[in-house]
Amino acid sequence: FHDFDYWKPMWDALVDTDTVLNVHIGSSGRLAITAPDAPMDVMITLQPMNIVQAAADLLWSKPIKEYPDLKIALSEGGTGWIPYFLERVDRTYEMHSTWTGQDFGGKLPSEVFRDHFLTCFIADPVGVSTRHSIGIDNICWEADYPHSDSMWPGAPEQLDEVFRTNNVPDDEINKMTFENAMRWYHFDPFSHMSRDQATVGALRKAAEGHDVSIQALSHREKTGASFADFAASAKELTGNKD
Repeated sequence: FHDFDYWKPMWDALVDTDTVLNVHIGSSGRLAITAPDAPMDVMITLQPMNIVQAAADLLWSKPIKEYPDLKIALSEGGTGWIPYFLERVDRTYEMHSTWTGQDFGGKLPSEVFRDHFLTCFIADPVGVSTRHSIGIDNICWEADYPHSDSMWPGAPEQLDEVFRTNNVPDDEINKMTFENAMRWYHFDPFSHMSRDQATVGALRKAAEGHDVSIQALSHREKTGASFADFAASAKELTGNKD
C-alpha cells in the first residue's frame, strides 16, 4: 500500500469509476499463524487481526490523503474491534504526529476512517452494541455464504435476536442490512424487484422446495486439524500439488 507510484493506476481507476476497494480478511499480506502444528482454531480466531493490520496500513497511507473520494470495504473483518482501533489511532495521532509527520488536514484519524471505510460483520453482537462508536453509516451485514462462519440459513432469526437484544431501531437496522450497501455500491436491487418481494418471508417462499440443509464439504472425521492439515486439504481440493 505504501508504494504509491506502483499502485497509483489502481487508486486512479477506483476513484475514476467510484468503485469500492474490497479488502478481504486476509489482505494484510499473510495469515495469522502462530505455528504450523497449532490447532486450526487458532488461525480462525486470529483472522480478524489480519484486517486490523490492513486497516492500519491503509488509514496511515498516502492514498487516503491523496484521494478524498476513495472508498474501502473491510470485508469479513467484523466490527467489535473498531471502537478501540479508532481510539488508538486518534491517540497515536495526538501523541506522535509531531515526529511521524502525519497530517490529516485538521481531521482526526477516526473521522478520516469514517470518510473512507465501510466495515462488515457476519455475527458480531459486540459490534452491534457499539455501533455508534463505529459510525452507523459505516456498517454492513454480510452473509459469508457458503463458508462455515456464515449464519445461513438461520441468519434472519439470529440477526433479529442481536438487534432486539441491543434495542436497535428499524432505521438503523435498515442501514446496516441494506441501505448502506446500496449507497456505497450505487446498487438499487428494488429496481429489479419490489421491497415486498425482497422480504425474508417472500424470498423463502420463492425458494420453497430447495434443499437448504447444512452439509459439510468434507466428510472426514474430526481429528483436531492443524493448519498443516488445512493446507494439505486445500491442495487436495484444488488439485494443486505444489
